[in-house]
Amino acid sequence: MDGPAVLARFDAETRAAPPPEAGLTRQWAGGVLRGLGAYNFIGWWDLAENAAAAAVAEQTAFFIARGEQVEWKVFSHDRPKSLEPALAAAGWTPEAPETFLVLDMDETTLDPVATPGVVVRRVTGRAGVEDYVAAGAAAFGRREDHWLQTLPPRLEDGSLSVWVAYDGDRAVAAGRTEFLAGAAFAGLYGGGTDPAWRGKGLYRALVAARGAEARARGVRYLFVDARETSRPILQRLGFEALATVRGWMLGA
Repeated sequence: MDGPAVLARFDAETRAAPPPEAGLTRQWAGGVLRGLGAYNFIGWWDLAENAAAAAVAEQTAFFIARGEQVEWKVFSHDRPKSLEPALAAAGWTPEAPETFLVLDMDETTLDPVATPGVVVRRVTGRAGVEDYVAAGAAAFGRREDHWLQTLPPRLEDGSLSVWVAYDGDRAVAAGRTEFLAGAAFAGLYGGGTDPAWRGKGLYRALVAARGAEARARGVRYLFVDARETSRPILQRLGFEALATVRGWMLGA
């Protein structure tokens, strides 16, 4: 894989000109593209090296005045390099770094993974999202009920799919796919397994199922912001590490 070329394409198609997303309004302000609404997010900017501190100060004041939480996501290849020091100085809190991994599905095939006694399926409607939330709470130790409001409408517009692994009626693992209109990329998010069911291949099964769906929809590249617990699994499946990525939080 030509890593720099894939990163440049990813930036152009998903960060600099992201497709519309239900519940989110995007606006440029002071050289920064920010998203406001269902969640607040900064993922792209156009700043000179000497402009980082002023831009961070402007965004900090804006979100503090609104009393809202926001994430600013920074990749290791991003410029200016003074951005992260400026975020730290302004009181933004860094999350643990993750590895940005990409799979070129023209070069690698994700084989189906058998999971004896467990059924992996794409879910629909609020009941399916409730199972996704329950599996995520077991996997990560926190319950994110906001998904119950934001995900169901997107299951209808094709921008999202949600997959859950079931042992009987119990949701024991889950993950979702974010599809980006007009882009060659789809993102895998929220993948996690209840600790009692780990080591049985459920994470790999969910990746394979979502990859098969993405391929059928004409997606070329799958990407993941991976924690250290999932990075080795993904690399064994053929994903390549292209960058590190860190979220910076304000108002957390």
